[in-house]
Amino acid sequence: MFSDRLERIQPSATLEMTAKAADLKREGKDVINLSVGEPDFNTPKNIQDAGIHAIQNGITRYTPGGGTLDLKEAIQFKLLRDNNLEYSTDQIVVSCGGKHSLYNACQVLFQRNDEVIVFTPYWVSFPDFISVTGAKPVFVNTLPENQNEPDFNDLKSKINSNTKGIIINSPSNPTGGVWSNDALLQAIKIARQHDLWIFSDECYEQLTYDKEFTSTAFLDKDFKKIVTFQSCSKTYAMTGWRIGYIAGDKNLIKAVAKLQGQSTSCPTSISQHAAIEALRGSQEAVKKMKKKFHERRDFIVAKLNNMDNVSCQLPRGAFYVFPDFSYFIGKSLNGKTISSASDIALGLLSKYFVVSVAGNSFGSDHNIRFSYALSKHDLHKAMNLLERFLQKIN
Repeated sequence: MFSDRLERIQPSATLEMTAKAADLKREGKDVINLSVGEPDFNTPKNIQDAGIHAIQNGITRYTPGGGTLDLKEAIQFKLLRDNNLEYSTDQIVVSCGGKHSLYNACQVLFQRNDEVIVFTPYWVSFPDFISVTGAKPVFVNTLPENQNEPDFNDLKSKINSNTKGIIINSPSNPTGGVWSNDALLQAIKIARQHDLWIFSDECYEQLTYDKEFTSTAFLDKDFKKIVTFQSCSKTYAMTGWRIGYIAGDKNLIKAVAKLQGQSTSCPTSISQHAAIEALRGSQEAVKKMKKKFHERRDFIVAKLNNMDNVSCQLPRGAFYVFPDFSYFIGKSLNGKTISSASDIALGLLSKYFVVSVAGNSFGSDHNIRFSYALSKHDLHKAMNLLERFLQKIN
């Protein structure tokens, strides 16, 4: 009945958990949602006001398919200010969120018989973006103790004549890992050797806690096959506004704009106007949100590492932790064997209404992703419930 491309993809695990949390809340349950992939803060007022201004002043019509010139110039300004990157406006395309940007670029560049490198653990949508084009995602191991930087021996062994690209996600969803410049340079060197595209997904680039963020493209400004993906969603608490953008090779940008013109026509005019204020206006709200996230990160990592038989690496970015529950695999709970961390996540949900995302959704059976984009009070309560649940496993 439906096309075979639908068989190549899976529903988004993170959105499924968001929907489950909403269902439980409607049932009157006391839900603590650690599955959220968005800030718990409101969009800053100056950005809200810009959106209201757009509505009240008729900025509500179609725009050019790849975004307004004013927004592209604001992105130019932002990339130079924050990332030391220089692009012309014809090297920038605006899309309906970072996810849309990545999807479009995959559609433009990849096709049947191509292979694309994805590092495990991976954001849930990367394999599906690739698979829906007919290409094949190829998974490469990473080193949890080293911010989930690549196992470069494994990477080299997975590259062949069909390999077309590499997707880097630093800071990472789900691990929060931030790659070192050395790791990025090694990846660039390998990509150059094999003439591969590099997708650098940087949607959490403003949320790093222990060192300044470095864009991949900054480390090799002459390599034209590095494509930079950024978004307003996480930085400015604008997830529902749906504004993301790509900066890269002029011909690629033109192709993405062509494809987008036949799908969404253009990003929302109101959101584009608000995004100009986000990028050009005061960044004080971003600093305040980052400070809160930093405090929460330290809190939740300490809580997890104080639990018996739980191990959690210190993430240097984003707003997720990805603790390892390997010790509990093979143990039993109420006469049933724990076969993966998914059983722990489901048990925590059914017993205490704590919502999380099991690691198998990210290619890692022994981990669970917890977001710390919620209050310390809720984090404290959730971690106490997790510890109580784990103590029942024997």
